[in-house]
Amino acid sequence: MISLAIDTSAKTVGVALLENEDVLVEKYLNLGTNSSILLMPAVEDVFRISGFSMEQVDLMVCTIGPGSFTGLRIGIGTIKGLAMALGKPIVGVSTLDALAFNGVHADMLICPMMDAQRGQIYTALYSSDSCYFLKRIGDERVVDVDAFLAPLHDDILFLGDGAIKYRDRIKKTLTDKSFFAAPHLHTVRASVVGLLGLKKHARGEFLDLLTFTPHYIRLSEAEAKLLQRNTELDVHDKKE
Repeated sequence: MISLAIDTSAKTVGVALLENEDVLVEKYLNLGTNSSILLMPAVEDVFRISGFSMEQVDLMVCTIGPGSFTGLRIGIGTIKGLAMALGKPIVGVSTLDALAFNGVHADMLICPMMDAQRGQIYTALYSSDSCYFLKRIGDERVVDVDAFLAPLHDDILFLGDGAIKYRDRIKKTLTDKSFFAAPHLHTVRASVVGLLGLKKHARGEFLDLLTFTPHYIRLSEAEAKLLQRNTELDVHDKKE
């Protein structure tokens, strides 16, 4: 099975081509440039290097969130377009699941942290077993950093740009219970997205090509303002 996997959930662009569980080509770009400019050239480059054609792809895989609102829309829009044109199925992978997999060898809890701005993070806790199977503990959420850290007391491996940003705060709160991944493990890898996508494919967990949308966890700023405005209008109407 040939799988094309992409990730545009952060300020980076990742594209990987896999044959079953073998990673044939992986391209990772961290240039601070809009994903819309980098993504398709990266996809085309991966196929050029591998010698495969898009028509040979059996499965499309992408991260579905949480993450950058703009980046996710670009990635999902691209994968939808390719899947529709080629008649291929799509599976979606949680960005936090993919990031947590970078720490799957840890003999402690794993905590991916993505910077959500405003002093908040996208996060969840995970455990792993001797077969390198990840299990999420609780739900994914967006939460204030201090509120998330306060009840923690186990040894935890932190990774992600949120872990980098709030490293000092984490160390101050958890002291010798906090551990941090190596620098190259703080970003989502498209190859991991592809591998996790294969597991979802085996379970028959496909996305509806026409209806699926990014999993943002929280509203965008524009959506939040619109909701607030509508709420204020409802209150005003009731008073009248």
